[in-house]
Amino acid sequence: MRLIHRFTLFAAAAAVVVATLSLARAEGIQAGLWKVTTAAETGGVTGPPHDSFKCLTAEQVKDLPMTFSPQATTINSICAPIERTFDGEKLHFHLICKGQLDMELTGAFDFDSPHHYTGTVESKASMAGLTAPPSVQKFDANWVSECK
Repeated sequence: MRLIHRFTLFAAAAAVVVATLSLARAEGIQAGLWKVTTAAETGGVTGPPHDSFKCLTAEQVKDLPMTFSPQATTINSICAPIERTFDGEKLHFHLICKGQLDMELTGAFDFDSPHHYTGTVESKASMAGLTAPPSVQKFDANWVSECK
């Protein structure tokens, strides 16, 4: 009987831990100053990685799909509604615009902890029958501090 009681207590404690981890994942990333290392490849040529810093507000991190998805602001092109999925940890998007500039953007971000995320954005574009070399940007970001 005591063994069953211990097992029940262990199972209840494990359930609390799993629930807590789920809540931590649902919180997304922390607002603050982020160091973002970007590596870009265009037409098969990879440039050197570069670092930039971005301050994300509490409002921005509450809506990660909006913050990290492209905003369609084109002139003389019409964009289809963005296709987007977000499960609280992984964001995927796909945007296609047609017109004077034909463009396709595909992205994926993984918010794997409150202080780290990675991402990849692929772009293809053509204008007046000329196709631009495809481009891939890879991001690796780490939380640095509160914004000042």
